[in-house]
Amino acid sequence: MKFYATVANSSASQESHETVERIEKRVLDSNPVMEAFGNACTLRNSNSSRFGKYIQLQLNRAQQMTGASVQTYLLEKTRVAYQAPLERNFHIFYQITKGASSSERLEWHLPQGATFHWLPNSERTLEEDCFEVTRDAMLHLGIDHSTQNNIFKILSGLLHLGNIHFDDSEDESQVCQPQEDAKCFVMTAASLLRIPKEELLETLRIRTITAGKQQQVFRKPCSQPECETRRDCLAKVTYARLFDWLVSVINGSICAEPSTWTTFIGLLDVYGFECFPNNNLEQLCINYANEKLQQHFVAHYLRAQQEEYAAEGLEWSFISYQDNQTCLDLIEGSPISICSLINEECRLNRLSNAIQLQTRIENALSGNVSLSRNKLSKVPNFIIAHYAGPVQYQIEGMVEKNKDPVPLELTQLLQRSQDSLLQKLFPSQEKESNDLLGQSRAPVVTVVSKFKNSLEQLMQVLHDTTPHYIRCIKPNSQGHAQKFQAQEVLSQLEACGIVETVHISAAGFPVRVSFQSFLDRYGLLRKSQLRASSRLPSSLPTKEHSGQQPTPAEDTMLQSLVRDVLLTLPPTAQAAAALGNHPEARPAPGPIHCGRTKVFMTDSMLELLELRRMQALNKCARCIQFCWRRHQHRKLDRQRWAATLIQAAIRSWLTRKQIQRLHAAATSIKRAWQKWRAKMDSLVAIELDDAEENCLIKVPRPPLSTTPLRETIQLWPLGLVLSSTPVGIVMMRRSLSLQAYLQIPYHSNSYKVEATQHEKAGITSIRALPQGSIRFHCKKSPLLYANISPESQTDDITGFNQILLDRHRLIPV
Repeated sequence: MKFYATVANSSASQESHETVERIEKRVLDSNPVMEAFGNACTLRNSNSSRFGKYIQLQLNRAQQMTGASVQTYLLEKTRVAYQAPLERNFHIFYQITKGASSSERLEWHLPQGATFHWLPNSERTLEEDCFEVTRDAMLHLGIDHSTQNNIFKILSGLLHLGNIHFDDSEDESQVCQPQEDAKCFVMTAASLLRIPKEELLETLRIRTITAGKQQQVFRKPCSQPECETRRDCLAKVTYARLFDWLVSVINGSICAEPSTWTTFIGLLDVYGFECFPNNNLEQLCINYANEKLQQHFVAHYLRAQQEEYAAEGLEWSFISYQDNQTCLDLIEGSPISICSLINEECRLNRLSNAIQLQTRIENALSGNVSLSRNKLSKVPNFIIAHYAGPVQYQIEGMVEKNKDPVPLELTQLLQRSQDSLLQKLFPSQEKESNDLLGQSRAPVVTVVSKFKNSLEQLMQVLHDTTPHYIRCIKPNSQGHAQKFQAQEVLSQLEACGIVETVHISAAGFPVRVSFQSFLDRYGLLRKSQLRASSRLPSSLPTKEHSGQQPTPAEDTMLQSLVRDVLLTLPPTAQAAAALGNHPEARPAPGPIHCGRTKVFMTDSMLELLELRRMQALNKCARCIQFCWRRHQHRKLDRQRWAATLIQAAIRSWLTRKQIQRLHAAATSIKRAWQKWRAKMDSLVAIELDDAEENCLIKVPRPPLSTTPLRETIQLWPLGLVLSSTPVGIVMMRRSLSLQAYLQIPYHSNSYKVEATQHEKAGITSIRALPQGSIRFHCKKSPLLYANISPESQTDDITGFNQILLDRHRLIPV
C-alpha cells in the first residue's frame, strides 16, 4: 500500500497527496487495533489472527487512493471464555492488565498481580503486549480518550465476570448461589458494566420461557452449568458487538463515498488451515474457507497454465491433479451435507444429541470418500480428508455453537446499562425487532449460514478480479533466526496448498524459460563451430531486457540457436524438442519442448542441462587453471632470474665498494706511512747532525789507528743503527746484522757496550747503560706518538730516544 501510494501520487497535487497520506495512516493504524482485539497467541503462532480480514483500497479514475474499507469474517469470540492449554486470550486483555497506569488500575479495578480465570499464561510477555501503540492508533482513528476509557472498563468488567463461579443448588427449584470468593467479582463486574448487581445475578441464574398463544412467561432456575454458560454467552456477545463497533468506526474514518471511486485493490488476510487436538465448529468453518480458496487458487493456476500451454502450442490433456470438489460437496453440498445437517439440528426444537448427529452424518454421507470416523475414540466425531490432510472434528457442542443463542434477557440486561458505549452496542430498538421475530417464528440464522453467505460474496469478488497469492511460511515456532524445522515448514506448505500446486506443476512442464534466458544460461553448451558462426545480434539482449517483444525473425534465430544447444543432449531429448519445430504437430509428453517463445522442460531435463553446464564450466575452469598456473610458473621463473641478476649486481656493487674502501684505506695508510717515514728520516738526520757536532766539540777524534773500538761504537746513534737494520730477520742473524752496521769485528768473545765514565752520573741516553731491559716496540698505528701517553719528564732529554725507551712506564699495545 505504501508503494502504491508513493507511485500513484508522485505527480498528484499536494491536496491529493495529503488525502492519500491521511487514508494510508488510518488504514495502517487500524492494523494494531484489529490485531489487539482480534489476534491471540496459539500453539503455533504468537500473533495468530482469529478472524478473517478483507481490506479494499478504493481508487478513482486517476488511479489515486480516495478511501478504503475493512470487512471481517468469523471472529473467534469463544476465545473470550475458553482458551486451550498453553494458549492465551486476545491481546487486548493482557495489554490493559500490564500497561495500565496506577490511576487507571484503580478506576478499572485491576490491582497489580490480580488473577483472572480468563487470562491464562499472563506471565508470558510478547511484543504484542504494547498498550501505548494500541491507544495511539485508536486516537488517530478518531476514538477519543473518554471512549477508550469506556472500552477498557467494559473489558475489565468481562475479566471480572469470568471469575464468577456458582455452586450447584440442592433442589432444581432453587437458584444457584455464587461462590463465596465470587461475590466481590459480581459487584465489581456490575459496577464496571454499570448494571445493577441484582439484575446481573438474576439474569445469570434464572431463565425466562415464553410459551402458549397467550405468550405466558415462566421463570425457571438454571443449573450450575447453565449459569456458567449464560455467563460465557454474556461475555462473548459483548465482546463480539464491541469488535464489530470498532470495525464500523474504522470504516467510518477511512471509507470514501461510492461515487468517488471506480476501481479497487483488495487485500485478503484470512486464517490458514487449522488442525488442533480438539477441533470444533470454528475449525470446520476455517478449513471450509481454505478449501474454497484452494479450489479457486488451483482453478486460477490451471487456467493460467492452460492459456500459456495453448499459446506455446502444447497439449493440455496430460495435466492431471487432485480436485477437492468431493471435500467441498461433503461440507456444503446440496441437498445433504455436513452444514445442512448441522443447520437442521438447530432448527429442530429439541435437545442436541451428538451421537444421534454422528449417526445421521454417517448414514447420509457414507458414499463420500472424504468422510470417515475414528472408531477408537470414545467421543462422537467425524473425519474430513482435506487437501492439506485429514482433520478430526468433535461433534459435542457443535450444534450449540452453530445456534449461537443469546438469551433475550441477556440482551435486555445490557440495554439497561448506564454506560454510553454499551447503549450504542445494544440499542433499545433491538427489543422491538426481537419481539417481532419471536411472534413470526422466523428461521434462525445460524453461524454456518452467515459464514457461508459471506464466503460466497468473497468468492464472487475473487472471480471478478485478477488475484495474486502470497504465502507466508514460518521457519520455526521459536522465532529464531537461521533455523529451519523441516517438518513444520512442510506442514505449512501442505496447509497453504503449495505442495498440491507443486504436484500440478510437476505433472506438466514445471520449468518454462524464454529463448533468450535459455541461451544466456546454456549457450555455452553449443559446439565451438556453431558458437563461432551463430552469434546473437547485440540488439536482442537489449530488447529482451527493455521489455520489448522480439520480432518473428528474431524468434526464428533464437529458436535455431536453442536447437544448437539441444543437439548436445541425448537423442530422446532431441527428438522431443524437434516436435516443436512443426506448428501443426501436437507434442506428446516429453522431457523438453520448444514452444514459440519459450522452452518447456521437466525437472529431469533441467538437472541434465545443469549437469552438462557444470561439466562445461568445469572444463573451462580447468583450462583457465592450466593457463593460469603456466603463467604463474613462468612469472615465478622470471622473478627468480631477475632476483638472481639483482643479487649478483648487488654483490658486485658491494664488492666494488669494499675494494674501493680498502684501496682508499690502503692509500691512506701508505700516505701516513710515507709521511711518518719521512718524518723519521728527518729526525734521524737531525740527531745525526747533533751527534756529529757534539763529537767534534767534546771528544777530539784521534787517529784511526789509536782510537779505541769502544769509543768508536759510542759515537754511533742507536736510532740510526736500528733504523738501518733489516726488520725481517731475528735471533742470531739480527745480532750479526747489528754488529755489521756497528762495524764491530766478530770474535768469539762478546763485546759489552757501556757508557762513559762521565755519563754514568744520572744521564739517560741510548749511549748510556740501560737500567733495565730494553724493549723495542713495533707500532701498529702509522701515526706518530699514537700509543705514547703524554707524561711530563723531569729530564731534559727528548727526541727519538724517548720514543724508543721509557724507563718509567711502558704502555702495552
